Amino acid sequence: MAREERRLDPAFAPAGGPVSVEQDIPAAITLGVEDGTRDGAHQTLSRAQAAFVAVAGLLAGLGVVLDPSSAMTLVHHLFFAVFLLGGFTRLAAACTPLPSRSPPSLIDEDLPAYTIIAPLYREAEVVAELVENLVALDYPRDRLQVLIVLEADDEITKAAVRAIALPAFVQVLVAPPGTPKTKPRACNHALERARGELVVIYDAEDMPDPGQLREAAARFAVSDPRLACLQAPLRIEDPGFSLFLPSQFRLEYAAHFEVLLPALARWGLAFPLGGTSNHFKVAALREIGAWDPYNVTEDADVGFRLVAAGHRLGVIDRPTWETAPTAWGQWLPQRARWIKGHMQTLAVHARGRVPRQPRNALSLVLTLAQSVASSHLHGPVMLVAIVAATLDYMPDGAFAIPPLDLLLYALGWGSAAIAGARGVMRAGGQPKFLHLFGMAFYWLLQSVAAVKALHQFVTAPHHWDKTRHAPRSGRPGP
Repeated sequence: MAREERRLDPAFAPAGGPVSVEQDIPAAITLGVEDGTRDGAHQTLSRAQAAFVAVAGLLAGLGVVLDPSSAMTLVHHLFFAVFLLGGFTRLAAACTPLPSRSPPSLIDEDLPAYTIIAPLYREAEVVAELVENLVALDYPRDRLQVLIVLEADDEITKAAVRAIALPAFVQVLVAPPGTPKTKPRACNHALERARGELVVIYDAEDMPDPGQLREAAARFAVSDPRLACLQAPLRIEDPGFSLFLPSQFRLEYAAHFEVLLPALARWGLAFPLGGTSNHFKVAALREIGAWDPYNVTEDADVGFRLVAAGHRLGVIDRPTWETAPTAWGQWLPQRARWIKGHMQTLAVHARGRVPRQPRNALSLVLTLAQSVASSHLHGPVMLVAIVAATLDYMPDGAFAIPPLDLLLYALGWGSAAIAGARGVMRAGGQPKFLHLFGMAFYWLLQSVAAVKALHQFVTAPHHWDKTRHAPRSGRPGP
């Protein structure tokens, strides 16, 4: 009996000693997908959506065969509309002041119980660093619960955890074997054991600001009851060298988390949450069935499901520092997974309540729809434009590019550069022109990732491409 109680209320021995690991987790929250009572990404497309895609594809194919010139004109107009919408959205966001500053921190006696969920899979190299970063959080230990969730077959990470002297407020859960093997499934298992009124998700490579939990708790305390989630800004650390992918990744995150999301929050619109550092009211999260275990961008999905249910999203100031992918082999699978997940989220919400809610429908178009469309269109359209310009130049050595196209390219790059530069400055950095100029080439890479995403959306919609993380040892900090 004593051993059973110890297993249900884990205590952690000193480094090198045995670790009590909770393995008897009850059935996870599953969104009702198992019995079909609730929609989710387990169904890639509905019958109506599949029929629409099939008819649209057939008409597009016929158009290319029968009248290729008109078909290309139609694609050009679609690209024009998508890029114009994105450009104006970024400009408006860059011109929008930040939301009101955070209220004063609560005294310890008024702070709510907080649960941190950290789902890990094949993260032995960084787990010790993650624990250090979580221990550094400024929050009363008697009101803090940390749940590290491991997969049953991840023996290497389990061994790494056993080598760490874990504080008493840290528990280790092992998700039972099952499918899909995704981050949201692990989070749902942990949510069953969450004792806090508030819960936050952190990834293996995260280094949250020590005061982030206090800021979120204070913001929830003074906000209206409809506020269900607060997103902290994700900031990419300087890797110490000017490689193309890390510099573009930092710029992209700065524009998104320092400019676009605060503007959408200020406008009262929904937005796709980041994959980490989103602080939830546990009651609201459980009300909507928590995370969709089949969606590979469960963060984007859960944000729109919260607002569809009548809740509200917001942002806070204190950041979480993350590392950037430095190689093509790291960046491509991660980006393709994001695009695939956004396609899943679009498909699910397009057949749900969001289209009947004008403000949420507008936000879905401004964020996910525009992003997915531009990722798929930018590369092919730019390739055709380059070929057409080359053919036009060859006979007489002169270009005849339509003025509106030039204006569109200038608006697209200019608005992105303004948003990126503003985001970098808000994060305390100094924008560099070469990085801003390189954004146009970075967009072409997005289309390569979009091809992979589309292929997986059809052939392996629930496959989770794992991103490898390296420890910060010897690397520059923020």
